[in-house]
Amino acid sequence: MLELTGCGMTYCCGILVRDGLVMIADTRTNAGLDNISTFRKLHVFNRPGERIMAVASAGNLAISQSVLSTLSEGLEDSPTGAEKETLLNAPTMFQAAQRIGRAIRHVNATEGEALEAEEINFNVSFLLGGQIKGEPRMRLFMIYPAGNFIECTTDTPYLQIGEHKYGKPVLDRAIHYDVELYEALKTGLISMDSTMRSNLGVGLPIDVLVVRKDQCDADLNHRIEAGEPYFHDLRARWSAALRKAHENIPSPPYKKDMS
Repeated sequence: MLELTGCGMTYCCGILVRDGLVMIADTRTNAGLDNISTFRKLHVFNRPGERIMAVASAGNLAISQSVLSTLSEGLEDSPTGAEKETLLNAPTMFQAAQRIGRAIRHVNATEGEALEAEEINFNVSFLLGGQIKGEPRMRLFMIYPAGNFIECTTDTPYLQIGEHKYGKPVLDRAIHYDVELYEALKTGLISMDSTMRSNLGVGLPIDVLVVRKDQCDADLNHRIEAGEPYFHDLRARWSAALRKAHENIPSPPYKKDMS
């Protein structure tokens, strides 16, 4: 089983700006230094022109896959006897977030005791972003292991899961609600690069989704593989820019002149 002990071995972020949504996720999973694999962590649920939702996952891989499978097959709506609840028939983004929360609690109820017996924490979190036709705006949520969630705001227009601390300073300095959509993507990729530089548990390939407001379809759905020229150039330019900025800052004046 992969990723038994925490969510540090991945990084996913969602950025919600005025023009649309950016979702980015790495694909590395880790069950020890000699057992590293690639699994998709960014999943797209799409009916072009009607709705598009992106779900990114972090934490225990087996748990996150169980939650996504439960959502794909559908949750029983026992109080009403209606059709099974999936993301593709959720009437609003808020209710889609609620369904992910219920799926998490369902998996915990069926598998949590067995995991606890093996001393495995029930550790999983999700980002949900997208838009359903007829809703006035795109929305972005972070869903916790208990199934509760928070929503992204215009004051802080991004959410992160997994190994987020290394990439957060970049987002804090550069992201605001009015930033252009593909500038937001560029900043998100720099945030990913910063995380990869500091944590070997996060790595290529990287999955990227860009959705424009009111389009209900992907503007870009792309996988960045190792050696891709643009991402390689971005990493080199960012490193050079940081070195240059450091050189241009005067040295601290605190040391006293001993002469």
